[in-house]
Amino acid sequence: MADPRPIAWPPAPIKTERLVLRESEARDRAAVIELNASPEVGTYLGGPRPRAALERTVPEVPGRRSGFFVVELAGAPIGTIQLDPHDPERPAGRRKAGETELGYLFLPKAWGRGYATEACTAALDWFAGALPGEPVVLYTQTANARSMRLAAKLGFTELERFEAYGAEQWFGVWSSDTPPA
Repeated sequence: MADPRPIAWPPAPIKTERLVLRESEARDRAAVIELNASPEVGTYLGGPRPRAALERTVPEVPGRRSGFFVVELAGAPIGTIQLDPHDPERPAGRRKAGETELGYLFLPKAWGRGYATEACTAALDWFAGALPGEPVVLYTQTANARSMRLAAKLGFTELERFEAYGAEQWFGVWSSDTPPA
């Protein structure tokens, strides 16, 4: 399905104090496989995916689509950020909150250093410039303390909690019109 949002893609690489957010390249394939096969990364995402299956299915250039950024530190990929169209299968009330969903994955070696905050802030700033006033939604398990803290730092506002996948889920919204906490 084509992305219905009018976003010019790819943007020039986005540089922060320590990171670069850029379009995916073939050299990112190994890191994308590592992210999705990691038991730590998969803890709140239904578990890791089998590495052999990922080796067969991840394309040569992973995530080649509008809104998919590779996050790079000192020339090496440490994670990904996705600003994807909101799943049309979500309940109507949640779809009304925003058409774009923020997702992120970071390698465990990058955790606890503020990289996710720095990268997501840069991605949301870019998004606000590309689609001013458009809200962004976020889902996470309430048990995922790191993700809950990140949502708060980024300025997401809780809209709802609900049960899914055998766990309590948190649903929030961000707007460039609302300053972060």
